[in-house]
Amino acid sequence: MQVTHGRAGDALVISVQETRLDAAVAIRFKDIIRDITATPGAPVILDLAQVQFLDSSGLGAIVGVMKQLGPDRPLEIAALSENVRKLFRLTRMDTVFRIHDRAPETDDIEAAE
Repeated sequence: MQVTHGRAGDALVISVQETRLDAAVAIRFKDIIRDITATPGAPVILDLAQVQFLDSSGLGAIVGVMKQLGPDRPLEIAALSENVRKLFRLTRMDTVFRIHDRAPETDDIEAAE
């Protein structure tokens, strides 16, 4: 599981560099995101532009990250592929998360695995 992260203004942007976010990587995904977001503060934008397939485990992992961040640190979603966008609509997660058409440009990009 590979992700990159950087800053865009006061937001932390985390970009998933995988085509699938499913049961095979969901636990690792949550662990990586927990490590990246360990320092409290900035809102988090999750860039899913590379993700073409998301299953219930992957969606559950995203919800788990939202819960881990807590109510005072919003998790926003960006750059959904058409298939992933359909899943967000079908499960009504599009009413839970603020969804952006694309992720903002980031500074100081770092990789995490």
